[in-house]
Order: sequence, then structure tokens, then C-alpha cells
Amino acid sequence: MEQKMYRIEADGETREYPEGTPYRVIAGDFQKNHENDIVLVFVDGKLQELHKTLSHDCRLVFETTGDDIGHSTYKRSMCLMLVKAIYDAAHHEGIRKVRIQYSLGDGYYCTMDADFPLTRDFLARVEAKMRAMVEEDMPVRKRSIHTDEAVDLFRRHGMYDKERLFAYRRVSKVNIYSMNEFEDYYYGYMVPSAGYLRYFALYLYDEGFVIQMPSRKNPRSLSAFAPKNKLFQVMKESTKWGDMQGIETVGALNDRITKGGDMRDMVLVQEALQEKKIAQIAEEIAGRKQAKFVLIAGPSSSGKTTFSHRLSIQLRAAGMVPHPISVDNYFVEREDNPKDENGNYDFECLKAVDTDLFNEQMNRLLEGQEVVLPVFNFKTGHKEFEGKPKKLGPEDVLVIEGIHCLNPKLTLSLPDENKFRIYISALTQLNIDEHNRIPTTDGRLIRRLVRDARTRGSSARRTIAMWPSVRRGEEKNIFPYQEEADVMFNSALVYELAVLKQYVEPLLFGIEKDCREYLEAKRLLKFLDYFVGIESTLVPANSLLREFIGGGCFQL
Repeated sequence: MEQKMYRIEADGETREYPEGTPYRVIAGDFQKNHENDIVLVFVDGKLQELHKTLSHDCRLVFETTGDDIGHSTYKRSMCLMLVKAIYDAAHHEGIRKVRIQYSLGDGYYCTMDADFPLTRDFLARVEAKMRAMVEEDMPVRKRSIHTDEAVDLFRRHGMYDKERLFAYRRVSKVNIYSMNEFEDYYYGYMVPSAGYLRYFALYLYDEGFVIQMPSRKNPRSLSAFAPKNKLFQVMKESTKWGDMQGIETVGALNDRITKGGDMRDMVLVQEALQEKKIAQIAEEIAGRKQAKFVLIAGPSSSGKTTFSHRLSIQLRAAGMVPHPISVDNYFVEREDNPKDENGNYDFECLKAVDTDLFNEQMNRLLEGQEVVLPVFNFKTGHKEFEGKPKKLGPEDVLVIEGIHCLNPKLTLSLPDENKFRIYISALTQLNIDEHNRIPTTDGRLIRRLVRDARTRGSSARRTIAMWPSVRRGEEKNIFPYQEEADVMFNSALVYELAVLKQYVEPLLFGIEKDCREYLEAKRLLKFLDYFVGIESTLVPANSLLREFIGGGCFQL
């Protein structure tokens, strides 16, 4: 019987392949056209893993490790290989839990709960096991089982966090990935084999270790391990708080919501912790008598505005007189604003800010002079000077908010002793389970989807479409300066995704299947399906979360 042939279009070429040809084979024929490794493929617009096979005429678009989805797939697959290697290196004895905690540089910080200490020698054995899997090109296999069977499977494997997680899943099937005998669950697609996972390194760090991986910009090389220690300590502290409350994973949070009693108490304890942190920051500022400029920076949807309001209240309680200032009021005149490579105004670059005027006025205030501060009219594109003159008294302090506030170039002429720098971000301390982390960017994107729809009338499709540009701006203008901060504040709330779920799901369901943004909407909907929702009535009026869902007590 003659084998059926199908025509495919890819990279501007048309070729024919026999029915049942794995997409991995086809990708191999086109790899020479791509700088980075192909790890997934879009088949007529639908994302597929490379182990899938050809069944009809189709158009293929390859996804590489240099693309967002492909890069995430690489890192996710690396976690599977890492966890297996750890158990193999320990001969499957004495290890109770391997926990992939949070991002650190280009990699993940991980910990082990074991009967033996984590040493450089053991880590070397783990790395050797991983290298052997890569050289063997060990297959990553996938099978779909019933959710009830998955719960039993994870109970037998001692993966109780996954057992707890799937007790709340409404879908009937679960995808299980395996490498030889080792089985696990991962949220998202995987590479077909270990041969794709060549670039990594392991380093002892703090109480655990870091698996260093390539960045999306350079997917075939490793940068030097350079941890951001301040950011790490904030994440560590937040995670330890969650652990003390018994809320390490989504399953644990769901248990608390459905079985744990008073959710209001958990919410109030989390809010009290944030208020305590804000009060401590205010006391530190008050203790620095020369500090006149409180500079607050952070990425999109980190809650900067509400934080600045709450900090101002605590500063007043500490005997100071805060004055809020937005760097946005120092935009250059619209006709002088730089443009990006597409000819659009670039409002996020430092040159969009009149730094000369900003420094001049801040220095005059520092010298005790009266100054009329500008208010930028976004309709006309020009600064206006119509307010009352401002003068700094002995207890006065300026609370300045803007994306460039930690960039030394913004405040170049201001004495360092007069500055107090704060970095704020929503650093999600919750994991889906021990091996599946929640990217902090997902939490911020969900916050922004809800806020944009409520305050700007923006569709979820538009917000998702803009998000890559927002991220590029953050990576260029914010993240490089985060370690300049005197203190860091984590605005993430352990319960917030359970609240945001009700707000964002209808927005995401509104994105049509034929839209480019549908794939991201589908991914977020699948992610939110892990959570049991809670009512927003539990959220206090001064909560940072109110900046996004509304109903807060501050004029934003």
C-alpha cells in the first residue's frame, strides 16, 4: 500500500512528507534556517509539541528558544531533567522534597528537603547525571491520564503537593511527563528529549542552589552567575512567611479557602505584614535626617501608586510631612520627545524626561528656595506651571514616583545622602506546586488586565498585545537598577490571584480564537483554573490590590 504524502509550508518553502512523520524530523530539516534551536511548532496556528506527527496538509511556523514560548519550554523541560537527576544522584533515598522556588538572574533558585546536607560534591553528581541524560538524548515522554488516576499516582510518588493541587481540577485529563521511570506533572509544553537541554550550570547558593540557564536573548550561551542579593532576600523572606502560614502552593491556598476556616483572618494577616513593612520603611526614612527625596521605582502593575500613598501615611505617623511628586510631570515637550525605531513616541526612555529641569528644581528645594513644580498636560503635550510654590521645611520630604527613579542619571546632581531609594515589585511567593513556579510577570499581567479594563476601558486583547513592549521597557529602564535600592518591597499578596480570577476570566474569554492574543489568553485561563476563587469583599479598602480591582480608599 502506497504511503500517503502531505504537503507542508514552512520558512517560505513547500515540501512533502509521509503521513505520521514526527514534527521533530521536519523541524530538523529546517533547523539550518534558524539561529536558535526549534523546540515547538505552530501547525496551522495551533501550538504543538515536536513528538506530534503529520496528519494533513498544513502550514508550519517554528518556535525556537529565542522566542518567549520556546524559551519558557526550555526552562520548564530543564526542571524535569533536574528533579530526575537529583533523585538519581541520591539513589532515590533520603529526599522528601525538591522545590523550584523562584527566578534568580537567568536561572532558578532551588532547595532540597533531604536526610543529608546539600554539598558541592552532591551537586556535581547531579550535574553529571544531567550531562549523561543530554548525551544519551533521553526521551521526554507524555501520556494523558484521568485526573483521579493522577491524584493516586502522585500520592504513591509522595508528591503530596500535586495530589492536593489536582483534587481541585475540573478537567478530566492530566498530562504526565516522564524520563525513563521518573514521572511528573508540568504546566505547559516540553521539549521531546534531553538532547535539547545542553546549556546549564549548577551553583551552591545560600541554603540551596541555582540552576543557571541561558537568557532568551542568548539561548546558546550562559552568562556568569551574578545573583541580585537584595532581590533574593526579599523573595526569601516572602516565601518563608508563606511557609509559616502553611501556604507554599496553590493547592495549600485552595485548602485554606475551602477547609481552613476564616479566610478573612488570612487576608488580614497578610495585609498586616505589608503594613508592618511599610511602617518599617517609613521609620528608616525618618531616621535619616538628611533624606529629602524618597525615590520609588518598579515595573508595571507593581502597585507603586497605592504604596506611595500608604508610605506617606506612615511618614506622617513618624512626624514627617510628605509631598507626592510624579516624574511623569517632567516629560519633555511633546515635539521634543524621542521616537522609537517604529517612529512612535518613546515615553519610557530617560530622554523623555526633562532631567535638567528636574535636577534644577530639586536642588533649589534642597537649598530652601520656593519652586513652582510643573504639571504635564497630556492632552497638549506641554508642561504647565500654575500651582502654588513649594518650599521644603525641616520635616518635609518629597515622595517621588517614576520608572527611572533608581537610575542614577535621573538624580545626577542631587547629593546621595539626600536620597532614599525604594524598589517595589509584585514578586509572587506562591508556586503551583513544588516543581512549577508562578512567573512574577504572570501576576503583574493579570493585575494590569483587570486595571486596564476597569480604568482605561482597554480590552484584554489590547493589554496582552502591548505587554511585550512593556516588558522590553522594564528590562531596559527598570530591572538593571533594582539593586541600587536602599530597600525593596514585595507588593504580591499570597491570596490575590484567587480574588483576581473572578475579574480577569471574563475578559480573557472575550478574546476570539482567531486573534494572535488568543494563545496567551488560553494559557492564562488554564493557569487560573488551578485556583479556587474568593470574594473581593474580604479585601481591605487600603489594600494594594484595590489599585487594580477598585473600591479603595485612596484617590488614584
